[in-house]
This record gives sequence, structure tokens and C-alpha cells, in this order.
Amino acid sequence: MNVTLAVKQYISKMIESSGPGMKVLLMDKETTSIVSVVYTQSEILQKEVYLFERIDSQNRDSMKHLKAICFLRPTKENVQHLIQELRRPKYSVYFIYFSNVISKSEIKALAEADEQEVVAEVQEFYGDFIAVNPHLFSLNLQGVSRGRSWEPSMLSRCTQGLTSVLLALKKCPMIRYQLSSDMARRLAESVKQIITKEYELFDFRKTEVPPLLLILDRSDDAITPLLNQWTYQAMVHEMLGLNNNRIDLSRVPGISKDLREVVLSAENDEFYANNLYLNFGEIGTNIKNLMEDFQKKKPKGQQKLESIADMKAFVDNYPQFKKMSGTVSKHVTVVGELSRLVAERQLMEVSEVEQELACQNDHSSAQQNVRRLLQNPRVSELDAVRLVMLYALRYERHSSSILTSLIEELSRRGVSERYRRMVQSVVEYGGKRIRGSDLITPTDAVAITKQFFKGLKGVENVYTQHQPLLHETLDQLIKGRLKDSQFPYLGASSLRDRPQDIMVFLIGGATYEEALTVYNLNRNTPGVRIVLGGSAIHNTKSFLEEVMLATGHSGDRAQGSARHSTRR
Repeated sequence: MNVTLAVKQYISKMIESSGPGMKVLLMDKETTSIVSVVYTQSEILQKEVYLFERIDSQNRDSMKHLKAICFLRPTKENVQHLIQELRRPKYSVYFIYFSNVISKSEIKALAEADEQEVVAEVQEFYGDFIAVNPHLFSLNLQGVSRGRSWEPSMLSRCTQGLTSVLLALKKCPMIRYQLSSDMARRLAESVKQIITKEYELFDFRKTEVPPLLLILDRSDDAITPLLNQWTYQAMVHEMLGLNNNRIDLSRVPGISKDLREVVLSAENDEFYANNLYLNFGEIGTNIKNLMEDFQKKKPKGQQKLESIADMKAFVDNYPQFKKMSGTVSKHVTVVGELSRLVAERQLMEVSEVEQELACQNDHSSAQQNVRRLLQNPRVSELDAVRLVMLYALRYERHSSSILTSLIEELSRRGVSERYRRMVQSVVEYGGKRIRGSDLITPTDAVAITKQFFKGLKGVENVYTQHQPLLHETLDQLIKGRLKDSQFPYLGASSLRDRPQDIMVFLIGGATYEEALTVYNLNRNTPGVRIVLGGSAIHNTKSFLEEVMLATGHSGDRAQGSARHSTRR
């Protein structure tokens, strides 16, 4: 169950099917992202694709010597663009691939437009999602809900994305959903409807234990996306923002021109692949080793290129050296910037208090620590607000809650009204009234003892004690203990055996901390394969935007912006 591989195979197959010769890849805004996350431009160039164009671009030249490979989402706009294209074809022959199911009437409209008979084939290749990591996918959607209900266009987009993942992985699953969320039920029903309607597509070889799709709602755990992170991929997204594997470093002091935007992709960056899930301390050591390794391989300044053999050896090694040089400068820059931000924003102190709020139950210590940090001028506005949000969620109904005075403290600090309003919005979005599960651990003696031993055994350090709620949910599911009363099956049948292939989808977005949980469960649970997906992959900023859109407090700027996110 590897979503990256599934998308890569689709794209390779498209390019190979068109045979030898020069090609142009014609895409839309979304399929451009889908392709760019799994393939670099240079990799596709090696497959004789020399031009990348957008179907909606008006000023494309006619190039009859090129074959066109069209990879498009089956939207009305795209079909319209294709009809225009086929009436006045710019290329010699067209191979058309839709990323999802397309209706017969639209195929008919395309056939009627193809008067010059330039279409060689039309197929459905189900790559209708962004494959972020092998076990993680996203739909890049922001603002999927209004209140506790779906934004209508988002329900159909999530259904399409989810069914395409099932088709790409060749799974026809049983479905379970979170009972406390009406949105989870509606998505489950919507996916089931497509499986029933397109039953021929879902007619895969039966496995002994049927696969399982579990649909959850972000509002059940609003704590995880509010925490600062300490593993490489999660830190980069939290502090710099990962958008389709790209990071914008243009604001970094003294950045060189060629490092203003860098790509971090585990597919073609060995250092990144090996360090994705390591914590910040280990990354520092590994960067140092990478530098030392690089210094050894660096061509010496005085190296004499006296013979042809010397020159040949230098030229042969140069591409690897150049690639390594790029990797080194990129990661040294990224890690350097993370270090600068950690020091500047005092994130070690902030994170320690966040973890205490998320994992401990000591109100008097928590309120003192939060207050102390709010009075520290070096703590950033965002970090001050997230501490108050975590306090509000953790001690929502505590008899001596000091929330009002903490919000006043934010006001004294000069925190904008928009940010202060967000505290209430987060409670509205993921507070006790909304949650279906027990996010905050009970405080009885047994639970405390259990937590204490868990603390001794499994915690690497004080900054990573927190486990997302998803960890508990999946652990229960794998052991066959997940309650049907809270996570019912859709339909009459239920799973008797322990599940093996599990697909989890989080409405409202997943996080890289949850992706790490899934990665570890996959590694440590033989016979179980889990893939996680979300309507987006959030950092704190994009999650707060999601919350504001859901609770209707998004202000004028974000009104009606239920669009595909360009996440910061």
C-alpha cells in the first residue's frame, strides 16, 4: 500500500503508452501538483517529455511534431477546454487520461469534437490526490466545513479523492466512521454510493480479511495541530511551510538567490528520506556528518589534472559532487533557519509548556507557566495564542479556569483581535461539546499510574511526549477493540478478524505528527499496513484558517474561500 508508487506507475504508464517520440504533457492546476510531487522535471525529461503546458493557457503554440499526453481532472471546465483543443488541435495526436471517473455523456461530447480524429485513446487513471509520503496523501483543500456540515463542493471533491485512492490501491473496503460526526457519516455514505454505482471498477480479487476505510473528523483532536513539532518534516512544515514539497526561503536573512525556493522530496533526496522522522537533535548530528563526508569528496583546490585520466575521473565524479553540493547547501540552510527560529522564538521553553498542557493534568503549574511565557516579549504572537488555545481546550470546564485573564494578557501584549477571537473559535470547533472521544485523559488513579509508566518507557524526551488521538484509535482498531458504538460500520456486515489493510481519512486535515504515528505503527506492527489521508496536511497556521472558516469567524479576507489551498 504505497500511494507514491501508485501515482508514479500511472504517470509512467501514460508516457510509455504514447510510444517513442517527443511529447508534451498537458495538465490542469491540480494535476500539475499531483505530478510534481512524485516526479522531478528532469526525470520526466528523460522519458522524452520536453514541454509542460496548462490546458487553460490561452497562448500555446501549435506544435504538430509533438504528441500530447493530457492528464486532467474530470471537471466541466477541463472537458470544455479539451473540446476547444480538439476542434483546433495544436499537436499531432492526443492521449487523454482523466484522474477519476468521467461520465459517458462527456466522452460523447469529446468524440463529437474530435472531427480531425487526433485522439488515440481516452482512459481513467485514478491519481486524483497528492501523494505526500508513501503512506500519506492529501487533497489540498482548505475550508471543507461550514459549522458542523459540509461545504457542498468539498463533499464531492473528498469523495472523488477518496475513491481514487481506493482504486489506485485496488481496495474495495468495509467502511467505519466516527459516529459523533455527521460529516464523517455523510462522506462514508457518499463513498459507499460510488463503490456501489461503479461496482465493476471495484471488482478486485477478494482478500481473506477485507480492507478497512476509517473516516474520522479533525474536530475530535484539535490539540495535535496546535503543537510545535520536533521531527524534521513536521518542523519544516510548522515553521517554514511545505507546499507540494516546496519551501519558500525568500524571507531568510542573507539567503542566496538559488536557495530562495527549495524542494524537499524523499523520492530524490537521500538525506531527507533518511531524516524525515528523526528529531531535531539527531538531524544536527547528521548534518555535521553530511558536511564532513562532503569535505572528503570535495575536489582539492590543488588537485592536479595532469593526465587525460585525471580529467576524466574529475568529470565522471563531477555530477555526483554537484548533486551532493546542492543537497548539502539546501539542508544546511534549512536546518540553520530552523535553529535560528527555535532560538529567536524560544521554542524549547514554549514547547515544554505545550507538552505539559497536552499531556499532564496539573492546573496550577500550567496556569503559572502559560502566564510566565505570555509575559516574555520574545515569545511570538502565534506561540502566545497557541498556548492560550491549548489551555482553553485542556481546562475548558475547570472550576478555577483563568482563561478570561489570559485573553486579557494577550490583549495587553498587543495581540490582534483576530487572533484573540480564534481562542473561542478553537473551543467552538473542538471543545468538549463537540468531541466524540475522550481526548483529555481521565484523572483517576489507574489512568495516572498507567500514564506514569508509559512516560518512563516510551518517551524519548520532554518535547515529544504527546501522542495524537489517532494513535489510540488505530491501536484499538488493530487490537479489535475499537467500539462499534463510537465507530460503527456502514451497512450490516462487520469485520471479525484483525484488520490488515487500513486506510484512514481525516476530514478537516491531517498533520505530519499523525503521519509519524502511522509510519511507526507500520514499522512495528507486522501484517498491518496503514495509509493516512486528509483533506489537507496542516500546520498551526493553516489549521487555524480551517477553524475560522468552519466557525464562520474568518473575517472578510477569507469569506467564501473554500478553495484549494496554497498552504503557507
